This record gives sequence, C-alpha cells and structure tokens, in this order.
Amino acid sequence: MDLDVFVSAHRAEWDRLDVLLRRHRRLSGAEADELVRLYQRAATHLSQVRSSAPDPDLTERLTHLVARARSAVTGAHTASWRDAARFFAAGFPAAVYRSRTWWVPTALLSVVLTVLIAWWVGTHPEVRATIGAPEELREMTRPGGRYEAYYSSHPATSFAAQVWTNNAQAAALCLAFGALLGIPVLWVLFQNVLNLGVGIGLMGSAGRLDTFLGLLLPHGLLELTAVFVAAGTGLRLGWTVIDPGHRSRRTALAQEGRSALGMALGLAAVLLVSGAVEAFVTPSGLPTWARILIGVLVELAFLGYVYVLGRRAAGMGETGDIAVSDRSAEAPTAG
Repeated sequence: MDLDVFVSAHRAEWDRLDVLLRRHRRLSGAEADELVRLYQRAATHLSQVRSSAPDPDLTERLTHLVARARSAVTGAHTASWRDAARFFAAGFPAAVYRSRTWWVPTALLSVVLTVLIAWWVGTHPEVRATIGAPEELREMTRPGGRYEAYYSSHPATSFAAQVWTNNAQAAALCLAFGALLGIPVLWVLFQNVLNLGVGIGLMGSAGRLDTFLGLLLPHGLLELTAVFVAAGTGLRLGWTVIDPGHRSRRTALAQEGRSALGMALGLAAVLLVSGAVEAFVTPSGLPTWARILIGVLVELAFLGYVYVLGRRAAGMGETGDIAVSDRSAEAPTAG
C-alpha cells in the first residue's frame, strides 16, 4: 500500500466525519446516515492500515476517530450489574463449555499423570529418599504434621484470601502464558500435578491416604477443575497462534484473548468459592464423608452450571466475547 496515496484518497472522508462528530446540534436524518456510512468506511480504513501499512501516527488518528464515531453511533455504554449478571449467567459458562474439548482432555491426562506419580512415589522407597530425609517425611505425614497443619495454620478468613490469591495467580499464569504457544502452560500444569502426586504418594506410603483425600477432595475437586479450565484455555490460545483457522491471526488472537480475559474473571469467582470451602469446610470438625460430600456437590453444581447453562447459551451463539458494539472494527477476511 502506498500510504501517501491512501491518505490523499480518503482524507476528505475523515475530515468530513470529524466535522459531523464536532457538531453540537442534532444531526438531520441525512447527516446521521452520512455519519454511519463514514464511520463504517473509517473502520475499514483503520483495519487496512493496521494490516498493510501500520504507520503509528495515522493509526493513532484513525483509532481515535473511529472510537469517537462508534460512541456517537452506538451510544456510550457504562458497565452495570446487568452486564455482570449476563456474564455469569451466559458469557462465562458458554466460554467454559466451548473450550471443553481442551480442558476435559487436559483434566483426564493430568489425573492419569497424578496417579502414576503417586504410585511411583508410594511404592518406591528410593524415590521417597530423594524427596527428603526419613525424619522430614515423617514430620510431613504424621498426624498433625505439615499436610494437616496447613489447613489450620491461619484464621479461616485470612486463609481463604491466601488460597484464593495463590490459585487465582496460577490460573492467570496459565491464561497469560497461552499466547507463548502454550508451552509455559504445560510447565505450570506439570508443577501442579507433580506436587499433588508427591503428596498423595507420601501420605499413601505412610498409611494415611484416607486422611489426605479427606483434606483434599472437599475443595480440591472444584479447585483443580478451575486450574484445568485455565490450562485448557491457555493451550487453546497457544494453538490459535499456530492455526488461526479462517480468521486472520490478529483477529483470532483478539477474539480468543478477550474470551480468555473473561475466563480469568469467571475463574476468579470459582476459585473464591473453592478457597472458602478450603478455609471453612476442609479443616472443620465435620465427618470426613460429610466434607467430601460437600466438595462433590459443589463440583457437580459447577459442572451443571457449565453443561446446562453454558450449553444453552453457546447454542444461542454466546461465545464469552464482549458485545459486538464494544469490539474493534475488523475488515472482512477472504476465506
């Protein structure tokens, strides 16, 4: 693209659009139609400049012009509680449902790998010897040891906040690293699986596997599901870099990135529930079966939320992306 020729050919349209946007009086019907037409053309011009001749000054000018025109055409939109309710009732569950082909296999493979690591640690004394000295391992696995004390070392409210922060950070890392071809996501996921497998193996070798599972399952089912969803979404984002499909790579990354951002907000709420269960239910005096039952019910509630509400919303075209009126303008792509 010859940028000078392009600017010369369209400058008059941009100037006219700017004039219409600066008018304080109400536009006539013909002027309103002209405003909409010029806005659409300017949005197409912006997309062309970005893809063919990304001049910083021209891109900045057209971005500002298109944003003003979009606001004038669609009206200013202020986020409200209704938007939040719509997001959690449709957008978030639909996004999780749509990404199930990524996070469900991720969950299954992670569980299998966790079981293998736990078996390896639990049945091989030489492996346990590389983890720590016998005294250290006994301290970790004894009644009231490190594993059990972890859940009662802080007041419930502060512990819930700490757990939520740690888990939300892990989920955010999986989502953020997705754009790097998903490779760092695999490392974060492996570290999580390794720690879990080692813990199960050590407690199993000490004959206290039932105690460990009684501490893990109440909150761990939902917590691990949230991590698997984040990891699967990050891997899908990484695959988008490799294969954007019929979309341009820029458009595909923008769409999947916005969806991942929304996923991060939704998973933060899910992990808040998991953290509350871990702080208030896991260390409680309830019988082990009751604590595990609560964890199973919470997990089933989340899966029902995804596979009932999410499936319905996805069938109606919901993707978890932001509203069309709030997206950047995009030029058509030949398929």
